[in-house]
This record gives sequence, C-alpha cells and structure tokens, in this order.
Amino acid sequence: MTAQPEITQRDLRNKSREIMDAVEAGQSFTVTRDGHRIGELIPLRCRRRFVPRAEFAAMSRSAPHISLDAFRADQDAATAPEMDEPYAR
Repeated sequence: MTAQPEITQRDLRNKSREIMDAVEAGQSFTVTRDGHRIGELIPLRCRRRFVPRAEFAAMSRSAPHISLDAFRADQDAATAPEMDEPYAR
C-alpha cells in the first residue's frame, strides 16, 4: 500500500479544484497544518445501484414473516371507503 501524499491546509484552500478532481478520481490525501497531520481527505465509496440476486435471497431468508391477511387489513384501513370502487360515480 502506498503512502498518501500530504497537502497543507493552504494548498487545500488554494488548489481546491485540482485536489477535489484528484479525490474524485480516487486519490487520497493527508492534510497538514503547521507540519502536523490533522486529517485525511478520501474519496467516498461508490454506492451500488443493484443488489445481486443471491445476496437479496440471503437477506430475505432472515426477514421477519409477514401475515398477508394482516397486511391487507392495514391497507384496507388506510384507504377511504369511497376508494373501494374507482369507477363508481
């Protein structure tokens, strides 16, 4: 693993665009102030846009059981009676 380049607080302020472009490209930096390391500037991990089928199935196996009758009763209680027949006017 390679060491992160160090940048000063002043460089971060004066070259923020170039530094943020590098972070967006995956580069990490250690920020220093008065010669002391004070923080790290690291790229965010990319969020997945989908969950693989096997992973979803594994998560679903440990999900709590849902009573379909209770679920339907909750739905019916939440809707207005006039909504039962959408075409009746």
